[in-house]
Amino acid sequence: MTDVLIVGGGPVGLMTALGLAQQGVSVRLLEAEDGVVYSPRAISYAWTILPGLELLGVLDDLIAAGHPIDDRCWRIFKTGETIVYNHDAVRNITDRPYNLTLGQDVLAKVVLQHIQRYPNVTIDWSTKFIGLTQTTDKVVIRAEKAGTPVEYDARWVVGADGGRSAVRKAIGLTMDGFTWPQRFVVTNIYYDFEKYGWSSGYLVDPVYGAVVYKITLDGLWRFTFAEQTTQPLETVGNRIRSFIKATLPGDQHYELVLHTAYNMHQRSAATYRVGRVVLAGDAAHITNPTSGFGLMGGLYDSFVLSEALASVVDGRTGDQVLDRYSEQRLKIYHEVTSPISSESLRLVFNSTDEARLERDLSVLRARKHDPEAMRKFLSAPAGLETPSLISGQTLVQRVKEKRL
Repeated sequence: MTDVLIVGGGPVGLMTALGLAQQGVSVRLLEAEDGVVYSPRAISYAWTILPGLELLGVLDDLIAAGHPIDDRCWRIFKTGETIVYNHDAVRNITDRPYNLTLGQDVLAKVVLQHIQRYPNVTIDWSTKFIGLTQTTDKVVIRAEKAGTPVEYDARWVVGADGGRSAVRKAIGLTMDGFTWPQRFVVTNIYYDFEKYGWSSGYLVDPVYGAVVYKITLDGLWRFTFAEQTTQPLETVGNRIRSFIKATLPGDQHYELVLHTAYNMHQRSAATYRVGRVVLAGDAAHITNPTSGFGLMGGLYDSFVLSEALASVVDGRTGDQVLDRYSEQRLKIYHEVTSPISSESLRLVFNSTDEARLERDLSVLRARKHDPEAMRKFLSAPAGLETPSLISGQTLVQRVKEKRL
């Protein structure tokens, strides 16, 4: 019998598997696809999460696979004003004062390379989760591998299988909240934004708002805008061309590499634990990605859950710690993740009240001259963290202890 079976081979599932493996837990991971899947979603990780990646030993390889970004800007479409922030205000409290940039598929591949060093992890690709049955001492998982029914026994199950989680549905949970009336249209384009003074950040406008982010050092950028979900998807290509024509600076000789569209949600399950099954990442909670808090929130789930679950498996801690995991991660979603993400979306895409927009911009401008206010703003992603449920230590404290 496997100690922990994880459903979902995305970044959160793989990171949880790695954290458990490093603590000697036997892990089996099921993934319906035949390998790590590319998805044009998360690409940026705030400086506050880097200690967690260091603690698991993957940070150096992630930095080598991606690149750091110091600046973030807000460009106002109507006026051309650009407000640029850097990480100067936190340089005296961290040795890595930058955001890390790399696609979530690249992150997953790096984590997978580390997992392959551990013989106590088995990954079953092309294996689709079908259902589960819980008893007092185990979970029986039904799946389908290459068209053949298979069963697995595990002491615990982690559902990390995304926003449409079959594991969540199997334990009778729904996602409470709402879906935004706007969808995100994501484009990856080659264009020399920097030639025209643009840097990674936001274009602020209720019509021409966008998230603009440099993905790779060879000039591939993410250029994402919002549109009403009532617009027909089959004509999105026409709207992409119109949007780019209206917003790109300079000669507009760009290369469109790919595009996709997806709906945005603010939703969470009512609990992240039912018996011997716990949820993490998008299977537990989903948010609009304007602030980049989606995958980061899932990774913070993974950091605290893998330690707590390993402690339960080896008998050091009672399983009540998993109730605390659920309670505290729920609290952070409702008090940090969702409100900050929603406010970011409002500012970038829905600033129709000009008086309020001017107040927002005044705050952005003033913060550049107030180091303490800037430090507080740059540290906001730290609010996604739940300290260790075993020791009470933060990730920074645990890294300092490890470095000694």
